[in-house]
Amino acid sequence: MSAPKTDIDKQEKRHRGPLRGMAIVVVFTLILLAGLMFWTSGNGNDPEGADTQIDGSTGAEAPAETN
Repeated sequence: MSAPKTDIDKQEKRHRGPLRGMAIVVVFTLILLAGLMFWTSGNGNDPEGADTQIDGSTGAEAPAETN
């Protein structure tokens, strides 16, 4: 069955605002997600307390740095 009275132009005008609102929310959410990813990667910390640590680039054991 099809809708009895369809006016595509009228429906397009009625849906324009909500569709723009949804698009704004999606863009805002993507910006927040990117910010969270940068924040979490920037606040990462190194492992502490091990006598020897594994070098991430070579896989070899390296003595732990002491401060």
